[in-house]
Amino acid sequence: MKVSVVLRTFNEQKHLRALLEGIQSQTGEGLEVETILVDSGSTDDTLRIAADFPVRVVPIRKEEFTFGRSLNMGCEAASGEALVFVSGHCIPAGPHWIARLVAPLGRDGIVYTYGGQMGDDTSHFSERQIFAKYFPAQDKLPQEGFFCNNANAALLTSVWRETRFDEDLTGLEDMHLAKRLVAEGHRIGYVAGAAVYHLHSETWAQVQRRFEREALALQHIMPEVHLRWRDISRYFISAMLLDFAAARQQDSLARHLVDIVRYRFHQFRGSFRGNHIHRTLSNQKRESYFYPR
Repeated sequence: MKVSVVLRTFNEQKHLRALLEGIQSQTGEGLEVETILVDSGSTDDTLRIAADFPVRVVPIRKEEFTFGRSLNMGCEAASGEALVFVSGHCIPAGPHWIARLVAPLGRDGIVYTYGGQMGDDTSHFSERQIFAKYFPAQDKLPQEGFFCNNANAALLTSVWRETRFDEDLTGLEDMHLAKRLVAEGHRIGYVAGAAVYHLHSETWAQVQRRFEREALALQHIMPEVHLRWRDISRYFISAMLLDFAAARQQDSLARHLVDIVRYRFHQFRGSFRGNHIHRTLSNQKRESYFYPR
């Protein structure tokens, strides 16, 4: 099978070389891989690093960028039977990542898969707990519902041609597409063994903006979800207590306590703000989401 790996970049020099080396090292019977990099105006060494690899670069202008539009542009340039999406700050956990991720496509009605994600010692403790919650050790083939995550996912090209990504959402374009596909009778699959290290390097303001952006997008996907202050307070306290308990089991509570509080605070503050922002964004607000500084 020929697979087209589509990755979006904006100043991803920190992990890009390891990612591209990981893509080059992928193995599998009959597996052929091409890589397409959709870059939205990187000013660091991203493009110089990409030039060291057999990568096709597709530029997208800053003012035209949305997550869905950049993916659609990458898919348009692809020639594979399957599309693999991976974040520019993810690193494959092994040489069979792609083969495992695409293997379920076309079976049992599955047209869209996503793989495991995990952090490393540099990741926020709370973020690692989120990864453990949404990316468990067991496969779900197929799964119930439409959760999906394009930081590490695969989609049949023929299905994308019929149902493209929404180009106006501020995030969660993966879940938006998955919901539409499930409504059409398709299925989503989770492949635990097709894992990547997902390594965020964000300021606290960027953490909050990420959750705010996703909560805003969730208004389009699940408009019935409305967050009240008492909901946020309860979620915030519950999440912190669970994190404290997990850190205590690892004898690391003292080391992670402040980080846990700050991460969960910015997570839920961002989620509340995003849930209460009007869906129509000004150009200035949209840019602040897509190009966080």
